[in-house]
Amino acid sequence: MKIILSTLVLNLLLSFQMTAQHVRFTQQGEIQYEKKVNMFALLRSFINKDNEAYMQRTYDQYRASQPQFVTTKSVLTFSREESLFKAAETGGTPPQNSFAFFPGVNQINVVHNNYTTHSTTIQKTVFEQVFLVKDNTRKIKWKITDETREIAGYQCRRANALVMDSIYVVAFYSDKIPVSGGPETFSGLPGMILGVALPHDHISWFATKVTDTPVAKTSLQAPAKGKAIDNTGLKETLQKAFKQWGQQAQLYFKFFVL
Repeated sequence: MKIILSTLVLNLLLSFQMTAQHVRFTQQGEIQYEKKVNMFALLRSFINKDNEAYMQRTYDQYRASQPQFVTTKSVLTFSREESLFKAAETGGTPPQNSFAFFPGVNQINVVHNNYTTHSTTIQKTVFEQVFLVKDNTRKIKWKITDETREIAGYQCRRANALVMDSIYVVAFYSDKIPVSGGPETFSGLPGMILGVALPHDHISWFATKVTDTPVAKTSLQAPAKGKAIDNTGLKETLQKAFKQWGQQAQLYFKFFVL
């Protein structure tokens, strides 16, 4: 009996070792993301006692004539050292109305991350102005949970965080892609972030396809056009520009600096 049990344990260990040896870790390639904005919920959140007279009417008109979700598509090209996140050339259903320029709806950023120097370069479009924001990579204090879900064929683990002191973020990452990156400026987990949701802001980014393929260095070049500035300078510039906008300015400001 002891011999049989020892043989079974040995076979199980050998089987596990062989399986582990054949697990493939994606270290470079391309990830396609789909961003969805629940416009009905987002517009309803804008309504308050000061603007109820016209915002309720705006909300009712939008709900009667427009789809609930606005969809845009983006691509993250990555290697172990760098990544570049930008809008996809085609795809999505961007709004064709007065909310087409709202920063929470559109893809306003081109984001380059250097994982060696822990630096980020963002080409950010703020209405007619283009900024080139260079700074250290954002540090996010994630709390990893036991919850899992499958995204684009990868088993992912959930993590939660607060950014900008008040924005609740839910992320799902896969350690089978051992690159600490993700869409937009979300990063810092022990694997690639394939899903992000801002539940209170009604926005999410989820991967739809991961392609494991060699990436040319030329595909990861950081953006170079725009007014050079850092994160602190951008916030000060926008706060000054939006000073006369009242409460509405805070909505724009949050999404421009997110």
